[in-house]
Amino acid sequence: MKKIILLLLGAFSIQNAAAQIDFPQNEVKLNIANTIAIASVELGYEMFMDNNQSIDFGLLLNDRMNYHSEKGSRNFKTNSFKIGYNFYFGTENSGSGLYASPFAKLRTGEFSEVVQVESEDVKRVTDMDAFIIGIGGGYKWNFNDTFVIGPFANVGRNFSNEVKDRFSAIEFNAGLSVGYRF
Repeated sequence: MKKIILLLLGAFSIQNAAAQIDFPQNEVKLNIANTIAIASVELGYEMFMDNNQSIDFGLLLNDRMNYHSEKGSRNFKTNSFKIGYNFYFGTENSGSGLYASPFAKLRTGEFSEVVQVESEDVKRVTDMDAFIIGIGGGYKWNFNDTFVIGPFANVGRNFSNEVKDRFSAIEFNAGLSVGYRF
C-alpha cells in the first residue's frame, strides 16, 4: 500500500510540474535518416517534465547492430524498446538546444546468415536479445513550439555474450530526428 501511495504521489508531482511548462508537453518523432538509409524505423515519444527535462520512449523496428548491412543472405529480425532521460542545456527556447541523454534499451530478435562450411551452405542464427545501457546527445531546433528537427548520436554497451561474440559489445546509433510537438 505504501508503494502505491508513493507511486501516485510521484505521478501527481510530475503532472503538476508538467502543468507549469509554457510550451507543448508532448513530442512525437521519427529518425528519418535511418528510415531512408537502412530501412530501420525508429519512432519516439518525449514527455516534458519541465523546460529542460524530458522522459524519452523509443521503438526501433528492424534495429540494426552498428549499421551492418543485409547484403547476401544476412537478415536482421530485431526490434528494440528504449527509455531515456533528456536534459537540455539551452535556456532561450525551452526543450531545444544541446542535450544529453542516458538511456536503457532492450532488444529482441535474431540475426541469420548463410555461411560456407565444408563447401556447403549452412544457416547460422544469432540470438540478438540484449540489455543495453548508454548515453547519447544531440542538438534540437524548435520552430514555433510545433516542429522540431535535430541530429543525434548514441553509444551503448550491450550485455549479451552471444551478440558480443558475433558482433561487438559497443553499439553506435545516430540519425536526424524530425518531430511534432503538441
